[in-house]
Amino acid sequence: MKPPVITLQRVYEGTGPAGSYRALVDRVWPRGLRRADLGLDEWARDLAPTAELRKWFNHVEERWEEFRRKYLAELAAPEQQDRMAALLEAAGKRPLTLLYGAHDAEHNQVVVLRDALLDYARHHGKRSA
Repeated sequence: MKPPVITLQRVYEGTGPAGSYRALVDRVWPRGLRRADLGLDEWARDLAPTAELRKWFNHVEERWEEFRRKYLAELAAPEQQDRMAALLEAAGKRPLTLLYGAHDAEHNQVVVLRDALLDYARHHGKRSA
């Protein structure tokens, strides 16, 4: 099976490829944007890191590896596995665009979530386009 096509897009720079399933994966709504501006299919706020982990990380690059490890541990919980399955299922055969608000494109939660989703799909046979 082909793995899902998952792209990452900062909400302040666009909403990703046309025709993709768009999911905002931030616990808090991005400042200065209205829902209508994003054309979201889903606000997957419960898949975002816990408030405690997000505040601890605070986008400090030196904490990245530890943040990644802790967030993957959160995503391994059964309820998070169910949420990942639901997100992949909702996207169906369309590409999935994970939207985020952080400035740093390399050190943020959607990078970790994309890897977790791809791993989940690989082990559970979920696929997209």
